[in-house]
Amino acid sequence: MVREIVVYPDKRLKLVSKEVESFDGALHDLLDDMYDTMRARNGVGLAAIQVGIDIRALIINVPLENTDGEHDQPKENTIEMINPIILEKDGSEKFQEGCLSVPGIYEEVERAKHVKVAYLDREGNNHIIEDDDFLAIAIQHEIDHLDGKVFIEKLSFTKRKKFEKEWKRRLKEA
Repeated sequence: MVREIVVYPDKRLKLVSKEVESFDGALHDLLDDMYDTMRARNGVGLAAIQVGIDIRALIINVPLENTDGEHDQPKENTIEMINPIILEKDGSEKFQEGCLSVPGIYEEVERAKHVKVAYLDREGNNHIIEDDDFLAIAIQHEIDHLDGKVFIEKLSFTKRKKFEKEWKRRLKEA
């Protein structure tokens, strides 16, 4: 089921999400709905708070190019991270990011190039993932959501002011 996306400046995006304690059908349904929602909005990742649920759950599905040059995100390639913890991060990289909660805005953000993250899957099993590519950027972006942060908060003062002005203009026109 496709759910409504929480859009900036909704106050729920500021909430620090709670640890997941029940790995039950309700969690599984939420994760499935998050996948459907992410796909419907052409996203790469989605945190539970972005559909209004303040628990430490996120999904990421980095698109793969198929033989026709099309990009695909098969459900089985989705990484579901419950209660993720960054164990290591190093290096620095700038990458242009966008966000389903801040539609139509893309800005360069500086993040760690390499991350190592511990997390649980939907069944409560432990996993560790390590990456120094686009996945590392996506993981940090989504974990920020769990901590009540949106990527625009990482912009310089000048870029942030420019964003706020542009965003207010868009909201008036909507």
